[in-house]
Amino acid sequence: MIKVREIHKQFKITKRQRREVGQQLDGSILEAVAGLSFECRPGRIFSLLGPNGAGKTTTLRMIATMLRPTSGSIEVDGFDAAKDPAEVRRRLGFLTGTTRLYDRLTPAELVRYYADLHGIDRGTLARRRDEIFTLLDMHKFANQRIGKLSSGMKQKVSIARTIIHDPSVLVLDEATAGLDVIASRAIIHLIRDAGNRGKTVLFSTHRMGEVSLLSDDLAIIHKGRLLFNGTLEDFTRGMKTNTVEDEFIRMVEEA
Repeated sequence: MIKVREIHKQFKITKRQRREVGQQLDGSILEAVAGLSFECRPGRIFSLLGPNGAGKTTTLRMIATMLRPTSGSIEVDGFDAAKDPAEVRRRLGFLTGTTRLYDRLTPAELVRYYADLHGIDRGTLARRRDEIFTLLDMHKFANQRIGKLSSGMKQKVSIARTIIHDPSVLVLDEATAGLDVIASRAIIHLIRDAGNRGKTVLFSTHRMGEVSLLSDDLAIIHKGRLLFNGTLEDFTRGMKTNTVEDEFIRMVEEA
């Protein structure tokens, strides 16, 4: 379970940043997230949507304890993200495109390193690694140096290290970015399977087809504020356009 309650996140803006960005920044404070509230429940897949700069990644980083909210509260599996960040991290698998990989290691070595950080024994590691590498079709490059891999292969490595400890909560920021159709299908299967096994899954994506295919619940944010929060069924029932993508664009443009 993820519970987000009236979270705000403000950043101080320097004079140099104001000069670089121009009149888009007014004053010395940027409010990236402005009073968001939503819940992600076990066994249901929750999509967080919004255009670039809407505050999605900032929100996901606060849930993952990488950033601290200016105000409001976040609870993950019953633990407060600000008061008990270590407990939250133990239960969380967080994927973000900005996390770098160590080029001189192989995928097998990197995944073993993350398993060691989580205290996973060798027998469990071998079983989990084989399951994940098979699902993501990683065996053929498991022992190549990461620096020699394609962007799609690296994305698979990032996903493997995110889920090696079998977390109860998954937070995935653009999980299928850089992947071809076949690889994306494997990730979609992984996300659906996690939901079927009762895990809490929160993911962001720009691919509206994935939203329609996977989502039980969704929230749309724009400029840090909530435009919609409810079930996919409620969203589609209230659409004024013909597709989820068109309705998303309509809501953002009207906002």
